[in-house]
Amino acid sequence: MKLGLTLPSFVDDPAIPLAVARAAENAGVDGIFVYDHLFREGRGTRRPAIESVALLGAVAAATSTIAVGALVFRAWLRPAATLAASIETITRIAPGRVVAAIGSGDSQSREENESFGLGFRTVADRVGALESAVQASRDRGARIWVGGHHPAVRAVAARDADGWNSWGGDAAAFATGAAGMLRTADRPGFECTWGGLVVVDEDEERAAQKAVRLQASPDTIVGGPAGVARQLGAFGAAGATWAIVGPVDSQDPANAVTLGERVKPLLA
Repeated sequence: MKLGLTLPSFVDDPAIPLAVARAAENAGVDGIFVYDHLFREGRGTRRPAIESVALLGAVAAATSTIAVGALVFRAWLRPAATLAASIETITRIAPGRVVAAIGSGDSQSREENESFGLGFRTVADRVGALESAVQASRDRGARIWVGGHHPAVRAVAARDADGWNSWGGDAAAFATGAAGMLRTADRPGFECTWGGLVVVDEDEERAAQKAVRLQASPDTIVGGPAGVARQLGAFGAAGATWAIVGPVDSQDPANAVTLGERVKPLLA
């Protein structure tokens, strides 16, 4: 199973995600992924977001070996042709290294949409935009995943994409979802991947203390290197070809070092 890391997108200074990207590559992490948001609301404040295509292009140019990708591009933020051209351009910067996950958006995206006058659209509209984006982006040099749990979204993944990504949840739920996806897709090379939040530190005690300090959500994976590897390994055993983790303290490059040098070697 490959190990990926999400980059800190909700910052003013692009040097911060670039530093984490370089640390991840140097530590042996398999892939780095950007979020696709207009802003992030939290604790009564609205934090800025670095635009995902621009950030992905920057990290593609700043690295040379590590996979670079999105988790996930939201199909309704850009016309399908624009997203496809953006993905193809990034593959020219980082040939053979690009993974583009695309999603339809969910209720957590509503405030972002409405703040910019985009509307939220119906499920059918958003799934239609997803289908158009995936079909336009295929065969342009990147692996295309679809992220999401709605049955119609999963149907697009099984029919049109190279893989499916599930965010959050436990290994048992992932195993059930992955088995269904593999059965429906029924073709060589289709993969199921998992992503979720993590708090990692030198040992279990320090990680637990950090999780309290950061007010990590209950479904966050928390532990020292061995504990995190054990929890991620359960997703590998359930069929995940990638585990992509989002450190709650995402701006700290030390997470990339710990994950690459101490967690990855423990994964099967």
